[in-house]
Amino acid sequence: MQNFDYCTPTRLIFGKDAIENLPDVMKPWKRILLTYGGGSIKKIGLYDKVKGLLKDFEIYELSDIQPNPKYNPSVLDGVKICKEKNIDVILAVGGGSVLDCSKAIATGAKYDGETWDLITYKVKPKSALPIVDILTLAATGSEYDAASVISRTETNDKTAFIDPVTYPVCSILDPIYTFSVSKKQTAAGCADAINHVMEQYFTSDTTLLNDGFCFAEIKSLMENTKACLENPEDYRARAEMMLCCTYGCNGILALGNSYSGWPCHAIEHALSAYYDITHGEGLAIITPRWMKHILSDKTVDRFVKYGVNVFDIDKNLEKYEIANKAIDETYKFFESIGIPMHLKDVGIDDKRIDEMAHHIAVNEGLENAYVPLKEEDIKLILMASL
Repeated sequence: MQNFDYCTPTRLIFGKDAIENLPDVMKPWKRILLTYGGGSIKKIGLYDKVKGLLKDFEIYELSDIQPNPKYNPSVLDGVKICKEKNIDVILAVGGGSVLDCSKAIATGAKYDGETWDLITYKVKPKSALPIVDILTLAATGSEYDAASVISRTETNDKTAFIDPVTYPVCSILDPIYTFSVSKKQTAAGCADAINHVMEQYFTSDTTLLNDGFCFAEIKSLMENTKACLENPEDYRARAEMMLCCTYGCNGILALGNSYSGWPCHAIEHALSAYYDITHGEGLAIITPRWMKHILSDKTVDRFVKYGVNVFDIDKNLEKYEIANKAIDETYKFFESIGIPMHLKDVGIDDKRIDEMAHHIAVNEGLENAYVPLKEEDIKLILMASL
């Protein structure tokens, strides 16, 4: 069991009408940068609700933050507003992309140099603007962690940026605001969250406690996502799915575990950087192929435990039969919730496979992953995903 030093400073306010707490949460500040995406918060009435609750505050806005949030223009525009208007706090209203972008803005606003230097760890941020968020999409877990992922289109970079200064101060989670999420994004959010769990489960040094957390998370996500797809306004299913996503990526599931390297995320980041595909869909496509690729005498017992505990596969079967059944069941689940399971289905062919494999091998450090991956391994996984 590994040593760890862990702190999650984010306050969670969860449940129906949680937004009514917003004026009290925002009391310490005056000038707010309100960040959001393409306008769905206006369609569901959340924008007007926020503006009404904060009528006594000075509010500036940054809208049109895209999925796979872009350094240019969104991060740069947000940093500019924060500096020019002397912003006190960022209020991120939306899903993980809005939150991720806001985290990058929050650090850039407190730094005099190029914000990309912070995102790429050339310079460590000393501080950040405080962030409060109102979540409208269950998926990334960004509301309860210190991580963000930012894309720089001109260089095909999609970079994970993790620093304790970017933990949200408070996250307001009302499952009702996820009722309008499309089936596509509900399914993609589930795939993202399940992969977050798998990236923490598939590693060499683990505990019974963490394994149990992981199995419960995955089973809950599978069951409740199907319920959400059947009835988008199933409050209990939306609530449990939201909480699963919140817990899935802030490290709780891996305390004491060794680090896995997060290989599926590393590979998918290149896919969505080069082709701007939906992150969760890319993960769902890659994950079963990565599983097949790393299955060996060294890893088979982890697959057996996963298959028996998540899919109730007969533990008396031969090890490799259980492992392969588990991988097949994983694929079938993603397919059953409507996710396209081949890269060609999301507009990716073999033309840039070599380029992406090289980019991943050079930039992601997967030689230190749970199962080390060289450039040729990455290429084989991508080819198998076509």
